[in-house]
Amino acid sequence: MSELHAPDVDVVAVGNALVDVLSHESDEFLAAHDRMKGSMTLIEADEAMALYAAMGPGIEISGGSAANTVVGITSFGGTAAFIGRVGDDQLGTVFGHDIRAAGVRFDATPSAGGSGTGRCLVLVTPDGERTLNTFLGAAAEVSPDDVDADLVRSAQVTYLEGYLWDQPAAKEAFRYAARVAHAAGRRVALTLSDRFCVERHRADFMALVDDEVDILFANEAEICALYEVDAFDDALQRVNHHCEVAALTRSAKGSVVVSGDEVHVVDAAPLAGSVVDTTGAGDLYAAGFLFGFTHGYDLGSCARLGSVAAAEVISHLGARPESSLAALAADVLA
Repeated sequence: MSELHAPDVDVVAVGNALVDVLSHESDEFLAAHDRMKGSMTLIEADEAMALYAAMGPGIEISGGSAANTVVGITSFGGTAAFIGRVGDDQLGTVFGHDIRAAGVRFDATPSAGGSGTGRCLVLVTPDGERTLNTFLGAAAEVSPDDVDADLVRSAQVTYLEGYLWDQPAAKEAFRYAARVAHAAGRRVALTLSDRFCVERHRADFMALVDDEVDILFANEAEICALYEVDAFDDALQRVNHHCEVAALTRSAKGSVVVSGDEVHVVDAAPLAGSVVDTTGAGDLYAAGFLFGFTHGYDLGSCARLGSVAAAEVISHLGARPESSLAALAADVLA
């Protein structure tokens, strides 16, 4: 193992660089366009154009699951960096500006002449549920060449976005980043991202969790899909033997964190109003948890920080915080 130096960055994330286009739509709209509520579907450029044309008025907000997480970490006062690819186009400029303005290090050079910047068409139904339709574009082209080994070595945690596992070159980027992180004595975290993603890649994810992942993030549906069980408690017993820490979210039921014999059951944080848009709830939970983890908080406090961040982001449209998470979590941070 290489000599261990003090980390310069709390978390570096490898993920999809996407711009979200969000609109409020009805359940009938989902049915008419054959969309499964709450799912993430990968679509091609022509389908993206057709669906965008059918959508009502929308707003554009920089997104991407892991990118949302690192923006949340900076809102808590942490330091973060992001590895991902954008095209040399207007959306790529928007993404780069937004993530840097949030205080996240993003060194990628836009790819010229290739795919355009990825975008996610987010259909938000009246119940606050979101249905994601993702054209990956340049985001799908992440490869080991994009992984800055020195940056990974300088981070306490390297955070990997499960959605990227659909792309062969990105798989190699994951494996390379994990090897570099562990060789430097750092930790590797993974978010399973989506139940359908888990079902597509169950064997690979199982091997990744067993061999490479120290901190696992998943919601109830994802962790049950990973272990092919119906009951959350059964999945909880399984995951506890496969990684150092598992942080499992259960929507309104809060979250459960397990690490060896240590178990924390944490309530969801109270909402100031109603649920507006659940986009990014898991991403921001991971932000709070990882901020706490990299700043020496106990696991129960990490989960509470995650709950505060998730409650903030579901209170408005979009997957990035609109209020200072450090201010909202002042009592936990104290």
